Amino acid sequence: PSCATGRLGIKLGRSGPFIGCSNYPECTYTRSLGIVDGDDDGNDGLALPLELGADPESGEIVTLRKGPYGFYVQRGEPKGKGKGKEKPKRVALPKTITPAAATLEIALKLLSLPRDIGLHPETGGKIVAGLGRYGPYLMHAGAYTKLGPDDNLLTIGINRAVVLISEAPKPGRGNAVLRELGDHPEDGKPVNLCKGRYGPYVKHGRLNASIPKGASEDEITLEQAVALLAARTAKGGTRRRTSRKTTTRKSAASADA
Repeated sequence: PSCATGRLGIKLGRSGPFIGCSNYPECTYTRSLGIVDGDDDGNDGLALPLELGADPESGEIVTLRKGPYGFYVQRGEPKGKGKGKEKPKRVALPKTITPAAATLEIALKLLSLPRDIGLHPETGGKIVAGLGRYGPYLMHAGAYTKLGPDDNLLTIGINRAVVLISEAPKPGRGNAVLRELGDHPEDGKPVNLCKGRYGPYVKHGRLNASIPKGASEDEITLEQAVALLAARTAKGGTRRRTSRKTTTRKSAASADA
């Protein structure tokens, strides 16, 4: 159904048997044949991937799946071939929602994240609810606030959001992570938007890149961050500084030799 030219066959992977396409890796269409144990994962023995229904706007099928980091919902299938293929949108299933309770309505709400909750009554700034690598959060004025275990990401209102933001601990002197932009396409490590002594910047491992003046912290994307990091690398951002002691030792060693 993805490439229209390959033949489907039964294959064996790390998670058990599955149906795969003969055009792999150009075509990554797969369907699991295993039944996930409901006693261990709390999904009541659901066969995955499980079709939840069709998105009324796009018509694409929404499915419940399980990956290396847990359960998630996905809209549609990969489009295209090779490196230029378009990946479908995926959102992790929050711990407060069991796989058995995941419905099409819930999945569509998750896929529409982040969502605007409203304007803060004191600052007038927008409050946004989203789901990141470390769980559900609220974003306001460039700062992030984690949601409590009893707060529902999909239904939390403006009043509760304002209370959580006011009760959240204020960041200290250290550099604070403002937002998780996503994983770097080259090594899969996280790329974060941070704020330090001299302003906002993007961080990937040990590499930092400043955000240009006039750029909005709330609108910077992963693609823009990767471009800034690449430009920083081109200028020698990954070069390690050699201390005077190290240089002296190397010179002395060369002289002795």
